[in-house]
Amino acid sequence: MIRPILAFGHPSLRKKSENITSDFPELKTLIADLYETMNNANGVGLAAIQVNIPANVLVVNADPFSEEYPDLKNFKKTYINLEILEESGEEWVYNEGCLSIPTINEDVLRKPTIKIEYDDENFVHHTETVSGMVARVLQHEYDHLQGRVFTDNLSSLRRMLLRKKLDQISKGQISGKYRMNHPRK
Repeated sequence: MIRPILAFGHPSLRKKSENITSDFPELKTLIADLYETMNNANGVGLAAIQVNIPANVLVVNADPFSEEYPDLKNFKKTYINLEILEESGEEWVYNEGCLSIPTINEDVLRKPTIKIEYDDENFVHHTETVSGMVARVLQHEYDHLQGRVFTDNLSSLRRMLLRKKLDQISKGQISGKYRMNHPRK
């Protein structure tokens, strides 16, 4: 089922997501809905909090990057209880967007390599080091799990310049081409 994505300004986007256990109600349905919602919106990552479920669950489909990064062909993965343990390397800039903040893309600096711990959809625990675009997507989605959005990583001047457009998004005057839940519509 395609769920509405919370728009910038919705108070739930500022909530920290909680770790879950294997008995989380309807987890398989939630994961399937996250993939369907993300794919419908042409996204590459989606955290459960973006559909108003404050659970530490996110999905990634990095296949859209596979033309530039062939190793990401068919990369599709679920992360539960994700924790970033370490970030390393020289920061690199990439123009990021977000399904909760449609029509805004901005250059964001992030470290290229991260060490993570997470459970997969079967609650098998993993510790991995990932780099490049997958690391960037995970850092972006991890921000959501922590109650942050990518515009929080911009300079205060840049955020000030975007204030009018962000306000229009929160009022529903700007929306994505997918179902959204605007806080002040």
